[in-house]
Amino acid sequence: MSTLNDYLIQKRDALQHVVARATAPGYQPHPISARVRAEGRSRVRRIRVRDFQIVSDSPPDFAGYDLGPSSPEIVLGGLGSCLTHTWLIQVAAHQLPLESLEVELSGQIDARAGKPGYEHVPVYPHNLSYTVHLRSPASAAAVDTVRAAVERTCPILNLLRHPQPIAGTIDHVVPEAPRQAAE
Repeated sequence: MSTLNDYLIQKRDALQHVVARATAPGYQPHPISARVRAEGRSRVRRIRVRDFQIVSDSPPDFAGYDLGPSSPEIVLGGLGSCLTHTWLIQVAAHQLPLESLEVELSGQIDARAGKPGYEHVPVYPHNLSYTVHLRSPASAAAVDTVRAAVERTCPILNLLRHPQPIAGTIDHVVPEAPRQAAE
């Protein structure tokens, strides 16, 4: 069985290949996509990303069946996944030894935080925080250097800290009225 440090060697090699591809002539950004469908009576949202599926649902007190995490919880999980991955990338790049790594996140959703006139608008998560639990013989200074690199380069953390415009369109189809049978 390989160790986390064996993985970090593989990650460092992979990083070198990513950098080489990104600096090569003709480089194109990698497109990503997701599709979400609301399902009939169950009201679950099936999130499809490539060949993977995540079911999102609301808790019972918000007319759901609690069949999966809510959208804000999925965002929190996505942030945690990105932070963990970015820590692994930076630990590999800085060649720090690492025995274990875990990122714990928390936040709040407070319906009282809505402004008058917006009572029907879901309130976005706030008071987000994370704690990185890592076990490493590296010095505190080396860990601080990695932390600064993570804070600077984590894509989802920076998307949340420095939002960018998101384009939205609507493809509205009006169904045809059923035809009456000829008499």
